[in-house]
Amino acid sequence: MSLVCGIPLLECVYCLACARWAWKRCLHTAGHDSENWGLSSVQEFEPVPRLCRIILSVYEEDLQHPLWAPPGGYDMNPDWVVQRKTYEDNQGRAPPYLIYVDHKNADIVLAIRGLNLAKESDYAVLLDNKLGQRKFDGGYVHNGLLNAAGCLLDAECDILRELVETNTNYTLTFTGHSLGSGVAALLTMVVVQNRDRLGNIDRKRIRCFAIAPARCMSLNLAVRYADVINSVVLQDDFLPRTATPLEDIFKSLFCLPCLLCLRCMRDTCIPEERMLKDPRRLYAPGRLYHIVERKPCRLGRFPPVVRTAVPVDGRFEHIVLSCNATSDHAIIWIEREAQRALDLMMEKEHVMEIPTKQRMERQETIAREHRKEYNDALRRAVTLSVPHAYSPSSYGTFDETESENSNTVEEASIGSSNKGRQRESWDELIERLFDKDESGHMVLKHSLSER
Repeated sequence: MSLVCGIPLLECVYCLACARWAWKRCLHTAGHDSENWGLSSVQEFEPVPRLCRIILSVYEEDLQHPLWAPPGGYDMNPDWVVQRKTYEDNQGRAPPYLIYVDHKNADIVLAIRGLNLAKESDYAVLLDNKLGQRKFDGGYVHNGLLNAAGCLLDAECDILRELVETNTNYTLTFTGHSLGSGVAALLTMVVVQNRDRLGNIDRKRIRCFAIAPARCMSLNLAVRYADVINSVVLQDDFLPRTATPLEDIFKSLFCLPCLLCLRCMRDTCIPEERMLKDPRRLYAPGRLYHIVERKPCRLGRFPPVVRTAVPVDGRFEHIVLSCNATSDHAIIWIEREAQRALDLMMEKEHVMEIPTKQRMERQETIAREHRKEYNDALRRAVTLSVPHAYSPSSYGTFDETESENSNTVEEASIGSSNKGRQRESWDELIERLFDKDESGHMVLKHSLSER
């Protein structure tokens, strides 16, 4: 009798769970992720379309006769390409990339292409990971992507150092799409930790734009490096929202919609507090720029709006059940919509006819707002008990005085033995930064926060 009564009760519980999932997921749109964020300015978003075109050029076999150029063209001089590496050159250890010195915009760009579905080496990079396998600077990162970043830095360290020392007023930008975005983000972290290898470059000259980023680092790292790493997401893009390990995603590539739905149902039942306190859970890196161009229950695309923030909780945690979840991941669409958004922002600024002096004051105001938002995000991470989160006082990177002090301590913690080295291999770098624990796994040596 009790068994018969229990069956309807289980059915009711199951129906309520399904109804809750349907309510939270089917009504959740991409606009909800960034509805409380501020709007991006022209100055901070200006590099994005240009960097997307440079990434697209990595796909070309001959830049003099491009096949995949967007309607506006690449707007780049092939003679300014300093270095270019293919799969054969990298021996499968890293995706193809190029180094481009953009003299027009005073920028040294290292651009990395995205996943090639026909290359086993790209899958090998993705599959070289398991949660909690690699610890870096007090947090967790994707092992395969970090190894690819290390190989890339080891191969191009001398060229980058020469370019940085020759062009003293140029910024150093790392950028990539999809798989390449994860490599670029982790490469930026490695460079920041080892700036002496690039002639002691100022941290303010280093930046990264991860286009359609993979979730490649833990939450504390994603927030702490928000001053140098920026992520760009188009509307419903699935990859920055999918907490499933990358290797599981691409093992199930041919049934990706099914995987996303199952993961969506699973994440609905996980409390947000548990997500935030999981130190191994990976996130999209740095400051986030969200391009929103579609509205709920409305057909077609609308004039795109770019919103930006350094969020801690609610950081693209929910998968959007949308037919555009995969198409919004394409670099061609991202370049096109990013350019549209930039044109609209520039048109609005032109209509307002802002004087040059006020425009410069506006840039200074934006820098102060970003500094405050960054510090607030660090405090928020500490308040939410995010593992290994640092308070702003011990990791201030926007303030000049704090930056100099933190850089001095970082260099001391890394060790003074490398000051006399002109070149250091990736294996030596790993030995210097990591120790083996009792189980044989590589763990980071005592970090600044543990001292």
